[in-house]
Amino acid sequence: MARNRIGIWFIGAKGGVASTAIIGLLALKKGLTQTTALVSELPQFKKLDLVDWKDLVLGGHEIRDLSSYEEAMRLCTESRAIDGALIGKLKGDLDKLDKVIRPGTVANSGATIEGLAMAGVKSKASESPRATIDRLQADIKKFADDNKLAHVIVINVASTEPPCDASQFPTKWSELSKLLDKPKKCPLPASSLYAIATLELGYSHLNFTPSLGANLPAVDELARERKTRHMGYDGKTGETLLKSVLAPMFARRNLNVMSWVGHNIFGNMDGKVLDDPANKKAKVTSKDRLLGQILGYPPQTLVSIEYIASMGDWKTAWDHIHFQGFLGTPMTFQFIWQGCDSLLAAPLVIDLVRFTERAWRNGDVGTLTWLASFFKSPMGTPEHDFTVQFQELEKWAAAVK
Repeated sequence: MARNRIGIWFIGAKGGVASTAIIGLLALKKGLTQTTALVSELPQFKKLDLVDWKDLVLGGHEIRDLSSYEEAMRLCTESRAIDGALIGKLKGDLDKLDKVIRPGTVANSGATIEGLAMAGVKSKASESPRATIDRLQADIKKFADDNKLAHVIVINVASTEPPCDASQFPTKWSELSKLLDKPKKCPLPASSLYAIATLELGYSHLNFTPSLGANLPAVDELARERKTRHMGYDGKTGETLLKSVLAPMFARRNLNVMSWVGHNIFGNMDGKVLDDPANKKAKVTSKDRLLGQILGYPPQTLVSIEYIASMGDWKTAWDHIHFQGFLGTPMTFQFIWQGCDSLLAAPLVIDLVRFTERAWRNGDVGTLTWLASFFKSPMGTPEHDFTVQFQELEKWAAAVK
């Protein structure tokens, strides 16, 4: 293919997931790491001629005042997740990235997230939604112009916002857009302002968080009007991934799941934000919604998430499944999932960017439902069975021109 320079614009550019994805991309560019854990590198996707590492340009928005290098080193010193020697080799690149990253927004993000923001971000809290969108767009347009980019893919990997009732907003873009000049009548959260800013520019948007983002009919209408694309939400990396694989087994063997309990502990910034009950509610809802759809009935469920500072970026999930077998005999299945949160998420972020860039070249518009296997709460489809979801990705890949 003719080479295009493609921008990746991270929302939450100095958080754990973005930092890990950035380290991974820089290391791939320099040939310092392998492609293990990248779905886009599987044989069935080779024919897609996906964007090359060297053609990707990085930037983003961030609300905190810290350096990319220092935040990356936390993944080594505090979380024991990434080799410090590798980060050291990339310090120059990370320092250059700091000059590109711009102040974001904490509009309607809740007290916990607002408390993390630097003074310059807090000072813009009185902006109208439209003023915020204009400011965010100016940053993204400058990034695209300065780097002569053919397209930009914006991916939200910021902290989880408190739940936001989507039903309070108009379903038509023409009506929602009128509210953007009226702060008191438009309680759209930051995640949705980022999404609108992106889609209005005709760029692609991905929401890896449980926050509202583009998950509004009016914003989907905007995406289609601008002939662009989006998908979300909440990346499926660990315990919920296993649920989406194991629950179909119980359904297909006609084993009655009576209860499914999951207890999660982790200690990174996401865990700290989720320690706030308001923010936690959005995450718990996202993690818990798939079982009823897969099984065809709602078992008793309990999902807990606890912040344990000493865990750093490592997370552990204990799941207890109580099910009924032949002759009504109760049985138990238990598992423990342990993994590094950011290292599980980062390759999926890279995969999503590469597949979305190919969708842009293919002329795909609207919600990219064939990316459902990457999300806990995939937009535009009720399907949660991981195998079925992955088959949809393969079907799309086979049909790409």
